[in-house]
This record gives sequence, structure tokens and C-alpha cells, in this order.
Amino acid sequence: MGNAETPAPAADAALLKIERQGAVLTVGLNRPAKRNALNDGIILAIGECFADLPDDIRAVVIHGVGDNFSSGLDLSELRERDATEGLVHSQMWHRVFDRIQYSRVPVIAALKGAVIGGGLELACAAHIRVAEPSAYFALPEGQRGIFVGGGGSVRLPRLIGVARMADMMLTGRVYSATEGSAYGFAQYLVEDGGSLAKALELAEKIAGNAPLTNFAVLQALPMIAEANPQTGLLMESLMATVAQSDQEAKRRIRAFLDHKTAKVKPT
Repeated sequence: MGNAETPAPAADAALLKIERQGAVLTVGLNRPAKRNALNDGIILAIGECFADLPDDIRAVVIHGVGDNFSSGLDLSELRERDATEGLVHSQMWHRVFDRIQYSRVPVIAALKGAVIGGGLELACAAHIRVAEPSAYFALPEGQRGIFVGGGGSVRLPRLIGVARMADMMLTGRVYSATEGSAYGFAQYLVEDGGSLAKALELAEKIAGNAPLTNFAVLQALPMIAEANPQTGLLMESLMATVAQSDQEAKRRIRAFLDHKTAKVKPT
């Protein structure tokens, strides 16, 4: 889906480069001259995009146009806010990033260059992150005199741990792509210039999954993981029952038993 098809105002649509490749939607942060810094306009445009995904879209790839994913909050547009305005502004970011995390389809982030502050918070809302060697991860909020406000204090510790996040904010520590893939910032590390291609490859593969299974992985798995064990086991049983009773599951299992689909092999 190109920008002409995007039901957003022209000023907002220009902030995103939205394209379609089959069942995969690509959403490009389109402020390359500002290292894709995030202002209210681009955040709201992302929210509108995820609120109105076409029914036949099965996966989304978020990436940065140019050499960077995102350098985070656009400080040049930061204005004085009182406490109430600051709270409302932060919660607006939360709502948008929640639309990504709780999207009905899997979201993959292709990371390169700066993945900083709010840009890292955005990446954390995706379900899979693919980094190339140019990517670097930082939280300079401590040096700027501010605090994360886009959900980073909830999402990032689940990936890398509280202590590592605290170190980043207190000392300004920057992690390379190689370190990031080892510590949980990204699940995949690819060659230079390869993050978008790999993200699209993964998205196309994911789009071929049974929709109900993808839904269960996105919606049920995180809740099960955070539940107490007995509650989690019950939720797992219920979700497994629902999934295997779906007609799509029955069709796929029959195809496997009839030797119409390949067995799992090491790659």
C-alpha cells in the first residue's frame, strides 16, 4: 500500500513511507535528514497506520528511511509542558506503541544506524528485531535530564534486564549491534545493508503461518509467560484447544500427515 492509499492527512503521510509487498506492509520512518527523529506527527501517523491495517495484511515491517532507524525523541520540537501535559503526551506514545505490540499481526523492526531513546522504545514494541552491523543502541535520557516516556521502562527490561537498562541510562553506555544481538536487543544480526531484506524474508514466512497461531503467539504467550505457573498452564491448555480445533490447523495437519509438506530440518 503506497502513501496514496494511506487514509492519513498529506502532512502526516509524508512522515511515513508505506508500501505493500503481498501480505506484508512496510512502514518506513521518513525523516532521514533528522535521523528519523520522532515528533508527535510521526507518532500519530504510526498510530493511524496500525489502527487501520487492511484485513489481508499478515505481517508488518518497520524500518528507517536513510541510514538510521531512529534517533529518538525530536528534542528540537520539545516544548515546555506542565505535569499534566507531560503525562498526556507520554500516554499518547504508550497508546501508539501498544497498537504495535498488541497488533493483530506480527511486527518486525529492521534496525540500522541509530536506535536511540524513543527509537529503541519503538523497536522494543515490535515482536522481532533484525539488526545490521551499523546499528547501535543507547538511552541518553540521563544526560538530557529526562526519562523514558514511550514504554521503554516496561518493555526493555524484559529484553535485557533492569540492571543493563539502568547502566545505559546512568552512564550513557552505547551497545553495538554485535553486543545487542547477544544481550537481547535484537534476535537477528545480518550483514551490512541486509536488515530490511531479512525482515521482509521473515515477514513473508510469518505471513504464511496460520493466523490463529500468530494471534496466540502475540496475545496469549506474553500473558502466559507473566502468569503464575498454574494459571499459565491452564491458559496454555485453553489456547492449544482453540488453535487445534481451527479448520486451518486441521487442514495443515492433514497435509503434513499426507506428506504434502516438508518435515522440519536444520538450516
